[in-house]
Amino acid sequence: MEEALVLQEDTAGVVRLTLNRPRALNALNSELLGELDAALAALEARGDLRAVLITGAGDKAFVAGADIAEMRDKTPDQARRFAVNALATLKRLERLPVPVVALVNGYCLGGGCELALACDWAVAGDNAVFGQPEVGLGVIPGFGGTQRLPRRVGPAMALDLITTGRRIDAAEALRIGLVNRVVPREELETLVDELTGQLGANGPQAVRAAKQAVHDGMNQPLDSALALETSLFALGFAGTEQHEGMSAFVEKRPARFGDAG
Repeated sequence: MEEALVLQEDTAGVVRLTLNRPRALNALNSELLGELDAALAALEARGDLRAVLITGAGDKAFVAGADIAEMRDKTPDQARRFAVNALATLKRLERLPVPVVALVNGYCLGGGCELALACDWAVAGDNAVFGQPEVGLGVIPGFGGTQRLPRRVGPAMALDLITTGRRIDAAEALRIGLVNRVVPREELETLVDELTGQLGANGPQAVRAAKQAVHDGMNQPLDSALALETSLFALGFAGTEQHEGMSAFVEKRPARFGDAG
């Protein structure tokens, strides 16, 4: 049997998804995107989910881009369907109710950069290389890059990267806000363990509410967004999670939040 194209590990509700085409530098083809979509659909139904980490197999690439060999001979209609399907998968990733973190290990180009942009935030090894090189292939980014990149780094920097197709290293990605943290490549796994512990230790419903407040609030006027925050803050007092968290603080002990569901 062929090995799965998306590998999954679960540590107390913190799920790590590894895109597994290392010989192709984890390039996104229809089959891999289909397996990723199915994995994400299954995660949507889990009440115990705390966070999702996504990375690429091997030490050379997170995702080096979409699969050029598959795309080369597509008609416009076929290209549209390919992009629509990929966008649907990235939207499913983006809309998970828990934090989604990209762990960037190596090349993160084209569709790979767009995949990282669909995550809530990203951490990178110092060997990471980022870019949107599609114009060098005669096309523009088709998996959300022209829209998510300017929202992450600003329109001027996004146009710089998209229209030149230039690559940037991890240090520049950190400077412009494309990634949140950069560590030596050999320390990336240590950081993963740290993130797993941090993301799994907090109140799961509070974390979900925080993500909802940020994502939904960004699309509303400030007054409406503040009202949303107030509602979600107050709703936190309706369950047991708030009482446990605050009691643990007063009693100077670790909180025991139990299952997210």
